[in-house]
Amino acid sequence: MTSSILSLPRKRRTRIVATLGPASSSPEMITKLFHAGADVFRLNFSHGTHADHQQRLKIIRELEADIGYPIGIIADLQGPKLRVGKFANKAIDLRAGMVFTMDLDTTPGDENRVCLPHPEIIAVAEPGMKLLVDDGKVQLNVREKHKDRLIVEVITGTRLSDNKGVNVPNMILPIPALTDKDRIDLAAAMDMGADWIAQSFVQRPEDIAEAKKLSGGHAKIIAKLEKPSALERLDGIIELTDAVMVARGDLGVEIPPERVPPEQKRIVRKVRSMGKPVIVATQMLESMITAATPTRAEASDVATAIYDGTDAIMLSAETASGDYPIAAVEMMDRIAQSVESDPLYRPIMDAEHPDVSGDDVSDAISASAHYIAKDLKAAAIVTFTMSGFTARRAARQRPVVPILCLTPDAATARRMALSYGVHPVHHANVIDFDDMVARAIEIAAAQGLAKKGQRLVITAGVPFGTPGSTNVLRIAWVD
Repeated sequence: MTSSILSLPRKRRTRIVATLGPASSSPEMITKLFHAGADVFRLNFSHGTHADHQQRLKIIRELEADIGYPIGIIADLQGPKLRVGKFANKAIDLRAGMVFTMDLDTTPGDENRVCLPHPEIIAVAEPGMKLLVDDGKVQLNVREKHKDRLIVEVITGTRLSDNKGVNVPNMILPIPALTDKDRIDLAAAMDMGADWIAQSFVQRPEDIAEAKKLSGGHAKIIAKLEKPSALERLDGIIELTDAVMVARGDLGVEIPPERVPPEQKRIVRKVRSMGKPVIVATQMLESMITAATPTRAEASDVATAIYDGTDAIMLSAETASGDYPIAAVEMMDRIAQSVESDPLYRPIMDAEHPDVSGDDVSDAISASAHYIAKDLKAAAIVTFTMSGFTARRAARQRPVVPILCLTPDAATARRMALSYGVHPVHHANVIDFDDMVARAIEIAAAQGLAKKGQRLVITAGVPFGTPGSTNVLRIAWVD
């Protein structure tokens, strides 16, 4: 437990997700990332083997046991990544107005043609439709559609190389959100003990339903929003999923760049209002893959997500394969602390408090806990929860004080590491209400969240062990 003193409790409410990869796979590096500020680790199943991910997960669990603090793990599925085929010379040069064919022939391509191994794209394509390749660097216009090929014209772009990704804006493709690889990876992630499954390229609520069925409820689902079609059915997706990731890489390719900031704000607000965690991800500190410091624009981008009220901000290649993984996490941590100490930050959070339903006792109790803690200058809000529901409703209010989440379920404690302001503690179940209060006082003091003479605002559901039944609020003194 001694090793956790330097980094716990966090001095910020916003959580940090760090992706593991070749640059961050050793026990020493993962430990340094945690102490630098990483709250949750992401395993990217688009890269690496199952053995690689199993080893990283094992290291995280050993670190967790050493420090005595829950650490969340996200298994991120690749999804139906659409790509062009290969070229005989690895790449071709392009010029505006150039016309060539995209077909189903797997023979290596040249300046006249290339394989597009996705009949689903050909099926929905129509003349005049745009195809975006290599993250939008290459823009193609469909001129003709045939049964097994498309004739396309280059609008912009100077070079196209092997296996570059293809985006089809504003179209719902008749492909499953879970590929055969995803199903295998999901089963492997479940066997390993991942806490969250991030589902890529979600287009509709039914995609989430399929993943939930396969997971059997043993892992919670994060819907990655990367398609414009997902934005059109946003309410249904948020209602069904357990958390949301604003994956701005592919999303920023398929919708105009100027639409990304308002969509980000809209998504964060909606997910928060429904009491579920939301992550803002992709290219947050991109330049730190090769540079020791970020650009000022990147720092502002991270800050904007925090001002928006996101639960978590995420690093991808910056920590997975970058040259400065520790510095990237430390920078995220400093930006978060700076924003949250800004006098403007608290009024922004308070202005966006979600409405409380007139007949929802849990929401009324959670909202009251926030206001009481603020008015009484309490040290913390304490929640007792089995499923995490009570703590998530408290986090929904974005309180000024930390949320001490006590739960007898280890999986719940790990998942709560993703939620705004939550300090999860895996603890044995309480006997009765008096025992609950005594444990809350003892643990808050031991965890460094409260001192003698300070007050705690405690919420719980009675009878204990009934998910979603928050109905008690108690104020207690730390003695």
